[in-house]
Amino acid sequence: MANSTKPKIVGCQSWRNLAFIHWRIDPEEMQAALPAGLKVETFDGSAWLALVPFSMERVRPWWSPAVPLVSWFLETNVRTYVKHDNGQTGVWFFSLDANHRLAVAVARRFWHLNYIHAKMGLLTRSNTAEYHGRRTWAAGGDYEVKAVVDADVPLQAAQQGSLEFFLLERYHLFAQRPDGRFLCGQVHHDPYQYRPLRSVQISQSLTDAAGFPISSDIEPDHVAYSPGVDVQVSPLFLA
Repeated sequence: MANSTKPKIVGCQSWRNLAFIHWRIDPEEMQAALPAGLKVETFDGSAWLALVPFSMERVRPWWSPAVPLVSWFLETNVRTYVKHDNGQTGVWFFSLDANHRLAVAVARRFWHLNYIHAKMGLLTRSNTAEYHGRRTWAAGGDYEVKAVVDADVPLQAAQQGSLEFFLLERYHLFAQRPDGRFLCGQVHHDPYQYRPLRSVQISQSLTDAAGFPISSDIEPDHVAYSPGVDVQVSPLFLA
């Protein structure tokens, strides 16, 4: 878990079939895209921009069972890693696409996150996961990703201090209210078990819409796949 004290929990969910696709970005370029109050966090001299498609499952308040047709949907995030002026590190989302209109509306209204409705699909077979999506009411945002997992490598947890730990083991997020103040959220889950990808094919404009054009002939600088984790969610608080 993220910490040893017992946190307040408001919701539970499972994240499944996650592909972590990262590109190095010049830190000054990334900083220019961040709101005042957040500073880019770097590893090995670079900022990192991530495309993370996955399946959200069994999403529910802590007091309720999962509900068919409500608690399952797909999501794809474009994110980077930042530090707030108060010293807290976390994730900053440029966008979060989802194919569930209610989830999009609730997250935008109560979590102040840039959720965008999209038509999305996920097909998994053998050691391959194929993701695709197209936004329904925002310009840009098409993508197709075919990730082939290297099944010859055992599942492993990231070692503290490694690039994988920096990119994957993130338990805080930031959102910005209309008045400019930041909210911080915390999630709790066991460390990711992940494998590298044997290959990945990507055609996408999600990063373009975030202000970072990345052509399909530019190879990602880091790729990984996780079968998923079970997650508990704490309430937002002012950063």
